[in-house]
Amino acid sequence: MNGFEKIDVHTLLPQQEPFVMIDRLVHYDPVKTVTTLQVRPDNIFADDGHLSVAGLNENIAQTCAARMGYISLSSGDKVKIGVIGAITGFSVNRTPLVGEMLTTEIEVKQEVFQVTLVHATVKAGEEVIAETDLKIALQD
Repeated sequence: MNGFEKIDVHTLLPQQEPFVMIDRLVHYDPVKTVTTLQVRPDNIFADDGHLSVAGLNENIAQTCAARMGYISLSSGDKVKIGVIGAITGFSVNRTPLVGEMLTTEIEVKQEVFQVTLVHATVKAGEEVIAETDLKIALQD
């Protein structure tokens, strides 16, 4: 066990219910962060048996937020708020079904001062269902 299963994601995120779009932080290192989300029928972004594109986007953003929250808490700081400056190349192969387990991975491509560039991939099982690049600026 890596210890991540003991972390309450609510301590990592500025968002709270019903807008929490990750269930667990499952991996963190300086380059890669991975979260999971079980798509539930009562999810605020679920409609007609699917998680919406907006829900996918929020899941990716919250994976980025969980990364920064983990870094902040690990260093004894308060959780910082990130602001999405740009989303580019957002492609959705399909929207996930209610009941599916999503694994979202972000890979840091570059960090300069308070701005982080990441590539995000969302999978259902081994199937890539969405990908995008984000530019995130941290607020003090």
